[in-house]
Amino acid sequence: MTMTELYSIRDVARIFALQESRLRYWMQTGFVGPTVRKGGRFFYTFVDLVSVKAAKDLLAAGLSMQKVRANLEALRAALPGDASPAARLRICSDGETIVAIADDVAFEPPTRQIVMAFNLPALGGQVAEVLAMPARGEPAAAAAPAPAAGDAVPAPVEDDPTEANEGLSAYRCFVDACAAEDAGDALRAEHLYRQALEQQPSLAAALTNLGNLLYRRGDVAGARALYEQAVEHEPDQAEARYNLGNLLEDLGETELAIAELRRVTLAAPEFPDAHYNLGLMLARVGGFAQAARHLERYLELDGGSEWAERARGYLAQLAA
Repeated sequence: MTMTELYSIRDVARIFALQESRLRYWMQTGFVGPTVRKGGRFFYTFVDLVSVKAAKDLLAAGLSMQKVRANLEALRAALPGDASPAARLRICSDGETIVAIADDVAFEPPTRQIVMAFNLPALGGQVAEVLAMPARGEPAAAAAPAPAAGDAVPAPVEDDPTEANEGLSAYRCFVDACAAEDAGDALRAEHLYRQALEQQPSLAAALTNLGNLLYRRGDVAGARALYEQAVEHEPDQAEARYNLGNLLEDLGETELAIAELRRVTLAAPEFPDAHYNLGLMLARVGGFAQAARHLERYLELDGGSEWAERARGYLAQLAA
């Protein structure tokens, strides 16, 4: 195992006994997720695995999502970016404070009660052991697809209750709504998204996906309201801002649309479609140099897509 080894969402689901749909939900809501995009797919690094394990352990200890999110932010600040399975580091938290320390240094949290602790060599061993075993009961299948631009959660999978998600009824409705939408049953999907939001009105991913359904059937005002609610609850949720920006452009509110897509590219710099659309919008208002930069960035991220040739054509026009 090397520091540069990458792990698919299926690998991570096996390592931590989590449902793939839960990992996708965490990723799309900006809670915790993969940081590497390669060949149109997302992959986890070992450092990302550390964050996933910390999130799972803290949630199992009964901490709220808000507290876990704060702990993860502290972990990212405390953990060296090049941490590897061989690093003699121990991750500890009392639910309020999280630290990454050498194994031979004593840790005494402020409350004297450790609710989560593990060391990196042990986690590395767990990763190697799980991935070395055959996936029992799993038919041969292609790897999980990358998230589709504009959807808050990609292709849904079956999601039976586990220790990590048991009792999350809003989440359960959300996952079922994704499955219904994937099956082409928009009416059932809308009903389930609304059920999820009745139980958890701040569920930004559900607001985003419901907004998508309304927009597709022509309810632009309803979609805009939902996207705006989503970004109010989750300001860094890229999908909601991306969709809101495109909607605003369709309404002729180009300056507002550009502002939204700028926020997307800052919060999610590896979101290729945001760079593509922002480049086109900037070109329309005369921002040719900035437009070229975003189109070039799009090609760096997604140079093999069907839209890449169009991006190259636009760049050629800008350079003429």
